[in-house]
Amino acid sequence: MDKEKIIKEKQGTVVDVRTKEEFSGGHVEGSINIPLQEIENRMDELKNLKKPLVLCCASGGRSGHAAQFLSHHGIDCFNAGSWLDVNYIQSKTL
Repeated sequence: MDKEKIIKEKQGTVVDVRTKEEFSGGHVEGSINIPLQEIENRMDELKNLKKPLVLCCASGGRSGHAAQFLSHHGIDCFNAGSWLDVNYIQSKTL
């Protein structure tokens, strides 16, 4: 899987697992916010999103936890690390 290609070509859904407050301070264009602590309760919503899920947060720690949990539940996803990295990769297509 070419993670950069998936991000550039918007082949999946960018899910930012930071808090609502962090997300409101800046985020990847087109991303959705599902805070890490809400992942388990929003599984139906996550299952209906375009796959793979591109998970990001501030540094990659929380998105790593989310990726592990979601993968364990059969959801195609990967940890993309910092939302700033995803934003940079996405901006290179413009």
